[in-house]
Amino acid sequence: VQLQASGGGLVQAGGSLRLSCAASRITFSAYAMGWFRQAPGKEREFVTAISRSGSSTYYTDSVKDRFTVSRDNAKNTMYLQMNSLKPEDRAVYYCAADPKPAQTMAVKSFPIPKYWGQGTLVTVSS
Repeated sequence: VQLQASGGGLVQAGGSLRLSCAASRITFSAYAMGWFRQAPGKEREFVTAISRSGSSTYYTDSVKDRFTVSRDNAKNTMYLQMNSLKPEDRAVYYCAADPKPAQTMAVKSFPIPKYWGQGTLVTVSS
């Protein structure tokens, strides 16, 4: 299984970025997908998750109404549209895939997702 995250970069506060996560060697539609992030000196945190069909999505409170997760099962790709970016959004963003329901990614008591991508850096200047 390979998850390739891309789309990170440097953006000014208030700007937008779109991350992509391309999956290979996986039955993509059989996996819930999610994004996590890790800022310097902080623990990795859940950002968002999307169900296998894409019909259900889940967000951490700090990104609601600013970030939108989506997926294209025909292209084996998940996306994260990030708008109104803030300096506190600066982090390495990781995509993840798991056979468990998507909402379990938001719950720390559940095991972490099974598969992880390599991460893409998002930097937001103030």
